Amino acid sequence: MSKKNIEDCVRTSLDSYFRDLRGTEPDGMYDMLVRVVEKPLLDVVMARAEGNQSRAAQWLGLNRNTLRKKLVEHKLLK
Repeated sequence: MSKKNIEDCVRTSLDSYFRDLRGTEPDGMYDMLVRVVEKPLLDVVMARAEGNQSRAAQWLGLNRNTLRKKLVEHKLLK
């Protein structure tokens, strides 16, 4: 999937989110969006890296310890 397709999916989801709010102002959107995107991102990358944290960290541009911390936070470490 290209960057543009992912951007389109995010844009479509956000438009739907605002429609569902029906005029209510959102709060804490940035943190919410990071949470809902980060877990599946980590899950998919770890699967593609066959559980190799060093490789996954490199692909993500993260320090291995940072990746490990995020995996624990999202309960993705087995």
